Amino acid sequence: MTAVDAPARSTGLGSLGARLVPSALSERLVAHEDAARAFRTARHHFIAGDRIDMSALAAELGVDRTSLFRWVGNRDALLGEILWSLAVPTFDAADAATHEHGADRVEGALTRFVHDLITADYFRSWLTREPSRALRILTGGATPVHRRFVAIVERVLEEEIAAGRMTTPLPPHDLATVLVRVAESYAYADLIAGETPDAERAAAAFALVLAATRPAA
Repeated sequence: MTAVDAPARSTGLGSLGARLVPSALSERLVAHEDAARAFRTARHHFIAGDRIDMSALAAELGVDRTSLFRWVGNRDALLGEILWSLAVPTFDAADAATHEHGADRVEGALTRFVHDLITADYFRSWLTREPSRALRILTGGATPVHRRFVAIVERVLEEEIAAGRMTTPLPPHDLATVLVRVAESYAYADLIAGETPDAERAAAAFALVLAATRPAA
């Protein structure tokens, strides 16, 4: 496939995450106005740097805890959807700011995304307050954040491979998983290894992983 007939790159890939990897809460937010209202209120408090307390949230909404849990599930489920809702525009902005193609697009978008995670003060404040919970929600399989991150990186890889701008010895899903784990390792280095989060080191690691994906000249 030539550059002329290569498909245009997609925009707004971050929003695909919840469709590719839905959760009970993500589906409820579309169909249930009370759940959406609770989510919006909790998200506002999270961005403001407030701790999400389910009892206080229920009181603010004028309902009991049982109703709140029926609407949005447990605290981890709610935090997971809040975090993903914030990751969507962050990833989309990082990808939009990357004008390269192929491996350079993947490396650039992921590096910018890691940088934005490291420099988001309200996000880092939450990581500091609840490090164990943060790692569980952000990198574990029980909540959809990690799986959605893998899914949208996989979609970027598939686009670039389909356009003939990348090759890969690994299935796109496997390569996406490796790249996401690299991103997490450097974005959350303070929680994982007691080291300083560093987007430049992440960029070097992405370049190393992606070296084999560049088509031969």
